[in-house]
Amino acid sequence: MSTKRSPTPILQWTVVAFGFLALALAFSARATLGLVMPIWSQELGWSRSFVSGSAATALLVMAAVAPLAGRLVDRNGVRTTLVLGLSLVGIGCLIVSMTSSAYMFLFAFSGLSALGFGIVATHVVSTAMARLFDRNRGLATGIATSGATGGQFLIVPLIATVLTVFSWRWSFLAIGAGCLALVPLLWRTLAATEKSREQAAPDQQASSLKSDLGAIARKPAFHALFWSFFLCGYTTAGVIETHFLPYASFCGFGPVPSAAAYGVLSAVNMFGMIGAGWLTDRMNRVVLLGAIYLLRGLTFLILMNVGASYEMLVAFAALFGTVDYATVPVTASLVASHIGLRVMGLAMGMISAGHSLGAALGAWSGGYIFDLTMRYDWVWMISTGLAVGAGLIVFLLRDRQAVRFQ
Repeated sequence: MSTKRSPTPILQWTVVAFGFLALALAFSARATLGLVMPIWSQELGWSRSFVSGSAATALLVMAAVAPLAGRLVDRNGVRTTLVLGLSLVGIGCLIVSMTSSAYMFLFAFSGLSALGFGIVATHVVSTAMARLFDRNRGLATGIATSGATGGQFLIVPLIATVLTVFSWRWSFLAIGAGCLALVPLLWRTLAATEKSREQAAPDQQASSLKSDLGAIARKPAFHALFWSFFLCGYTTAGVIETHFLPYASFCGFGPVPSAAAYGVLSAVNMFGMIGAGWLTDRMNRVVLLGAIYLLRGLTFLILMNVGASYEMLVAFAALFGTVDYATVPVTASLVASHIGLRVMGLAMGMISAGHSLGAALGAWSGGYIFDLTMRYDWVWMISTGLAVGAGLIVFLLRDRQAVRFQ
């Protein structure tokens, strides 16, 4: 019988750092799409419906890939998974930077990069954290996954500056080059995680994908977390990630001020995720997650009344940031305790697929509603109701903080 060695603290926090960086680059690439949407409409003649549809297509690809990415990190570890995902994101962004063809753009962004987005995802990173940490699991998950938004605090405004000084092509070129530059560094530095995984492998029971899927689907907690995360996707990655910057442009704000407001949202979001992770280790997680959704619903009321006030736009960004991706560490913790650590990657992948499906619906419907009404009011009103609905679904759960992880 093999002896399982625990990873060193240095290795654990190194994985946290690389998880943060990988998510920062991948999510910045997605945010750049919203930043250049108005420019593409003028320069290339692409409608907001088309660009929103491409974002929705990318989210559908992410939804299909998410369970497979979760299974990949369960079986092959975080190093192999993140390297594959970053390579796809980087190659896709480089192709986007060099094309004016709508079809090539769809292939590169909604195809190649979308595959990478589905792999370099919060559920992959949160699963890695759960497997590496026994103590401070929530905090580590919150810090690592905060790269999904906190890393954008510096990257997105920088991309906006590159866009203003040079062009949108240089923006995608910079993101693609950053992703590919991180690949060899990540591969070399995280080699020790493969040894830890190999030592742990004999202790894992072999099981088929079909049996694991069935076991997950039979748990009521899975359905509560799946549908709440579906609505979460609509109200975050769907309408905000895709339409916040175009909405700011619609209100009369330029690319740099709009990106600065988005940077505020991202910075506060980072601390919101870390704070939620810290609270996850210390309080009733059901109450915490439900409250986050309810508060998120209220923030959309502010967004509806921005008008020409930049102060109101920044106020929304700051308040929304506290409850944006703060759901991730809490949801991950509930998956680990209510569904099981052994299949956490797969379960989180399925739940994240629901998030991407909801986001795809939000991204597409936001563009469709705008083209239909030439306003965003209905987009924000619908988002308010869905966020409140997600909170009510969560309250159907019971916390099981004392239950040991499987």
